[in-house]
Amino acid sequence: MPKLAKRRVGFVLDMTPLVDITFLLLTFFMLTAKFKSEAETQQRFTIVRPQATADTSRLPDRDLAIIKIGIDTVSGDTAYYYEMTNESDWFQVIGSVEQFQQAQESQRVRQVRASLQELDELIRRTRIVRPTTRFAIDADRRVRYRWVEDLMEVLRQNRATIFNFVTDRRPPEQPPM
Repeated sequence: MPKLAKRRVGFVLDMTPLVDITFLLLTFFMLTAKFKSEAETQQRFTIVRPQATADTSRLPDRDLAIIKIGIDTVSGDTAYYYEMTNESDWFQVIGSVEQFQQAQESQRVRQVRASLQELDELIRRTRIVRPTTRFAIDADRRVRYRWVEDLMEVLRQNRATIFNFVTDRRPPEQPPM
């Protein structure tokens, strides 16, 4: 007598827990994300960097203070702007300089416009908070050399004699035909 084969029952995968977890993760990422307004991301100045030959050195990703020398797009004035990549150091430095304590309270300011005297104090405080901080100068190529020279003098007075210049890479020269 032939044995009747049992009919196979397919398995059913319940999708409800998977959908629940997906929406929980989506909600978590939406609530913890930081959104930047257009005013925050848009700078009031533009920097047209000078071109240089290819260099193998790169700016460090951490513990970097960038001093930008830019031309304001609205008024056409040249000014210094100071920012740091390390957020905790940034709030310590800004909080310790009297002129910028209001900027520290807003928690959104990532760079400040500063005069040479204020830059001197910011650089001094940065070196106190973290002596290993590297400095970089990001200057517009249309800026007069006097602005860069004054900044380098402030850096020298604060014993920050090793710094980088931010430039654009020059395209390779084509050989003559």
